Amino acid sequence: MNLARLDLNLVVALRALLEERNVTRAGQRVGLSQPAMSAALARLRRHFGDELLARVGGHYELTALGQVLLDRTASAYDLLERLFSSQADFDPATEHREFKLVASDYAVSVFGTELARLVHEEAPGIRLRFTQTPPTVIDDTATLLSAADGLLMPHGVISDFPATDLYDDRWVFLVARDHPGVGERLTRADLAELPWVTYQRTYDAPAVRQLGMLGIEPRVEVSVDSFQLLPLMIAGTRRIALVQARLARKMAPIAAVRVLEPPYEAVPLREALWWHPVHTHDAAHIWLRETAARVGAQLPGTGEE
Repeated sequence: MNLARLDLNLVVALRALLEERNVTRAGQRVGLSQPAMSAALARLRRHFGDELLARVGGHYELTALGQVLLDRTASAYDLLERLFSSQADFDPATEHREFKLVASDYAVSVFGTELARLVHEEAPGIRLRFTQTPPTVIDDTATLLSAADGLLMPHGVISDFPATDLYDDRWVFLVARDHPGVGERLTRADLAELPWVTYQRTYDAPAVRQLGMLGIEPRVEVSVDSFQLLPLMIAGTRRIALVQARLARKMAPIAAVRVLEPPYEAVPLREALWWHPVHTHDAAHIWLRETAARVGAQLPGTGEE
């Protein structure tokens, strides 16, 4: 395929056709007449060697290839839109735009709040939109990053994309303040015998892998999709949970829990801002990364209040 010979406007038409499944509505959506959109569909059919939209009764349905292209086209469109909106200069005091950051509730709680505070002070026209990290982040990182301005994620989970380090954290355990079986210290036997509350996704994969290497298989009793729910699931029970020290410090005052050190030397946690290479030299994204790094450097250490 010779990309130079392709009309990239067809990406716009293809997305509209696949999502609307109607030539007239697709044309109205992108500002083309019905004949012009029909001509675009014909060109797309010739290119892919497939009908893409097949008439079934009085409506169109996607072919198997059309269904495959549906998600890919949306990602390609988002990436092209971000590519052609790149800027040579960026003045945060006067610009008006939105940055979409994908992050866990942990990252938003301990870092995103501080980033939003600084942006509010220095760049009043900038909007931040935080969205929850999806379960597909590991398997489809490229697609995720193509539709976002950045991803907050610790090292050890994804790789092969550029990243800016933000701050360090460490792993600690939570137990109920009145836990009947745990004293001032946890033992490895406690970790193997007590029921666990876990974060159901795999963003803490290095910490989980370390437990396996130590021969500890957590007996999971409850799993949740929010780090901030972990302390609430611990209070008043015999359960334990492995959480980030920065989050534990924030949550301990509102949940009847105690914070205990691991009975082993836990792997470190370094949070980073990951981005798609298309953003590397864009002035707006350079400002975003530099601002994020500045916020990370100003966070107190995990032992400070």
